[in-house]
Amino acid sequence: MATVLLEGRGDLTEWREAARSLLLARTQPRTIDWRCRSDAAGDLFGPAAGVPEAPFAPAATVPAVTVPKAFLSLAQAVICHSDLLRFQLLYRVLFRLQEERTLLEVLSDADVAQLRAMEKSVRRDCHKMTAFVRFKEFDIAQGHARRRFLAWFEPDHHIVARVAPFFQRRFTDMDWIIATPKGTAAWDGEVLSVSTEPAENPMLSDSTDLLWRTYFSHIFNPARLKVKMMMTEMPKKYWKNLPEAELIPGLIAGAEASVIAMAERAASEAPLFHQRLQAIAQAEPEIVQPPAGTLEELREEARHCTRCALHCSATQTVFGEGPQDARIMIVGEQPGDQEDLAGRPFVGPAGAVFNTVAQEAGLDRKDTYVTNAVKHFKYEPRGKRRIHQKPNAGEVQHCKWWLTRELALVKPKLVVAMGSTALMALTDSRQRLSDLRGEMLQLGAGQSLLVTVHPAYLLRIPDEGRKHEEMARFRSDIARAAAFGRRTMADVRPHSATGDIRPSI
Repeated sequence: MATVLLEGRGDLTEWREAARSLLLARTQPRTIDWRCRSDAAGDLFGPAAGVPEAPFAPAATVPAVTVPKAFLSLAQAVICHSDLLRFQLLYRVLFRLQEERTLLEVLSDADVAQLRAMEKSVRRDCHKMTAFVRFKEFDIAQGHARRRFLAWFEPDHHIVARVAPFFQRRFTDMDWIIATPKGTAAWDGEVLSVSTEPAENPMLSDSTDLLWRTYFSHIFNPARLKVKMMMTEMPKKYWKNLPEAELIPGLIAGAEASVIAMAERAASEAPLFHQRLQAIAQAEPEIVQPPAGTLEELREEARHCTRCALHCSATQTVFGEGPQDARIMIVGEQPGDQEDLAGRPFVGPAGAVFNTVAQEAGLDRKDTYVTNAVKHFKYEPRGKRRIHQKPNAGEVQHCKWWLTRELALVKPKLVVAMGSTALMALTDSRQRLSDLRGEMLQLGAGQSLLVTVHPAYLLRIPDEGRKHEEMARFRSDIARAAAFGRRTMADVRPHSATGDIRPSI
């Protein structure tokens, strides 16, 4: 049995050097007795302090010791734990890592679970130290250039050296000492020094004790009191060193009476500024509601749409635009980044392609109703950019409610579905767009459907030759839609006697 004596006060280096020698000698974990010098000092039958029971000779065929970075991070925390078993546990995991390289990823492993539990305990102790240290000023009358403060804290683990840099960064403009039974940290404005020697409670008291009690009594909210949670976050073992803690029993005992008193003091009238706000609101001109059964009414209703989660991140609803008696309706996929900001459909790069092609084909956008299958912009934030994301089937179905009402109000003779999302929203069809592209299909009573690609698809084609070919096909599709519109206009002529508009025979 090899015995290893360590100081055991949170220094990883001493354990690492001993563990490396043992590992190079292929020493089995079960054959090592890890001890702290403070525990072994009174052991009559123990080995001489600082002298291992047997030298560790490296095996000739053992490769260099390597460990994952995650192990070093764990070891730096676990070595601060106060349990003597930490040395044996760390070495056992180190020994196993030489063969089981992914051991730390096996969270159900007993050694790994215990290691992470120790790390969590150390991290929690560090957090408590940063929260419950109370500095008290001392040596006020000695004329120091900088104010000097002393604090006493009782940690569970050897964390003084680990937490000291936090206080150095936070309180760099004053001299301070933090004394604990497990060591001391001190900052003099230039050097941060840490000692592992136990300190004694100086039992200081100053005027800040009253300040802490006053502050705590004023922020204590009896209506939100949860005793169990408070005891978890501020365990009673810390109370004796917290000046405000002596108020806690009384505050808890009087919490119910304080809540009743707060209710009785509650304001029975609105504050003075409330009347001013009401006066301003009443002075605002009355909002004129759009006529019922119009696109304006539907647009105002859609402005407050919350039918799916897309409204949460979008800037606004991007509703369709165009005349209510339009003979052609263009249906795209969803608004893009620029449409989301402008609140209008087809004003971005894809919209520029559509507008150019429509103008070349003789399709006047002012006479066409333009909308999208989905009314909110779906995207993925990437730095300062918002990257377009295709809406899923559920989002398309939610927004179909608006598209159906648009179709019912506009009553177009021809609907142009640009892209597979628009095709799915209009027909519930899962057919490939390429199989239906360019064909004139029957959509409903007196309505035709023309299927084509979305202009954004043309912008994404990397090959210039293929892009030119696809652009020509898109122009042909839009030209066919424009010809359909001119044909339906020619079929509608004013009656010579009454001026009625009726279809020609």
